[in-house]
Amino acid sequence: MVSSASAQKRILLGITGSIAAYKSIQILRDLTAGGIVVEVVLTAAARRFVPALTLEVLSGRPVLSHLFDPHHSVRHLELAESSHVILIAPATADFLAKMAMGLADDLLGNILLASRVPVIIAPAMDGGMWEHAAVQQNVEILRGRGIHIIAPTVGPLASGTIGIGRLAETSVIVQAALNALCASNRLRNKTVLVTAGPTQEPLDPIRFLSNRSSGKMGYAMAEAARDLGARVILISGPTERATPFGVEHCHVRTAAQMKEAVHRYFREADLLAMAAAVSDYRPRFQTPQKIKKSGQPYTLLLEETEDILAGLPELRGGKIIVGFAAETENVIEQARMKLHRKNLDIIVANNVTEEGAGFDVDTNIACLLDRTGRVLPLPRMSKRDLAMRIFEEAIRLASQATDPGEMAPVAQVDRAAVS
Repeated sequence: MVSSASAQKRILLGITGSIAAYKSIQILRDLTAGGIVVEVVLTAAARRFVPALTLEVLSGRPVLSHLFDPHHSVRHLELAESSHVILIAPATADFLAKMAMGLADDLLGNILLASRVPVIIAPAMDGGMWEHAAVQQNVEILRGRGIHIIAPTVGPLASGTIGIGRLAETSVIVQAALNALCASNRLRNKTVLVTAGPTQEPLDPIRFLSNRSSGKMGYAMAEAARDLGARVILISGPTERATPFGVEHCHVRTAAQMKEAVHRYFREADLLAMAAAVSDYRPRFQTPQKIKKSGQPYTLLLEETEDILAGLPELRGGKIIVGFAAETENVIEQARMKLHRKNLDIIVANNVTEEGAGFDVDTNIACLLDRTGRVLPLPRMSKRDLAMRIFEEAIRLASQATDPGEMAPVAQVDRAAVS
């Protein structure tokens, strides 16, 4: 059951024109059972499948559909700002396509563009539509923006066939919304600074030294911090990844540029997560013209790049700093030395040679070490889930702070109260 502890929380439930829309009634009942305020928004097609009156009675609030209301010209902005989580269940293939393209021809579409809160989508569709290449491409676009997709399941469909496309169980959908609701304010009013991706150190106008970092871990950290309610500043080296929705972005190329950006924004931050794979060395000399073959060996002189964290301790105050150690041997020992050498609060250590833990994959296998000596090995999980675990540890450390100058504890919601 849902507890009254969540009475001040607000979820916007968007319903689109699917035959599965009748299941949204049960979702609404479960969400409102403990006093969660639910605003229901129907698309025009959804009104053909589920009666607005039923939803109004269960929510205790007017059901909204129309973008143009002479009495509320900015209703979409009000709803976007007042909601803690947006849940769209069911979502049709048509609506997924509109979201992917950023179309806003109705009230729900406008709310989504104006919102900066976690968005959860539970698609439902028939006739093999879920597996269509266009639908899957739209899903990947939305996932890339940090939207949580609850994939449909295999089961009996409205057409009478059995296949994938059936709306996920309402209990699963409700629990996902409650989890997001619990997390949505844990870093509210905090600023999180994240570095991500590789750096590139020029050798000549064409070549550079770099590494295999894809930026996936850093971007997952930025998305997780955003979903926890923080203002997020992402400092990223060159990657092919799109800027996460609702995240401020600063593009850099070299280690020197990344250091300058970190020092520039650090004063605004409550927490710094150094997930970037910064080059340890750069060419001592950069030639103005392309280096050409001469038939002779070429000697490349390297020098160490700047230590980005050097010079930060006197600016720290109560800020939490999270570092990362991508190692190939003696992982825990190397990470522990780096934790103390760089005066970190938490370090995330992983062996990049392990399957499922290296560069350019969606999962990671990490061990978290903190300033108190705690060592927390974690199993293989998605980088997004790992990011959440890292922030949980950071929040735990912050909540234990006793020094008045340390980072104040962030607001927390008891998960047991909403489960």
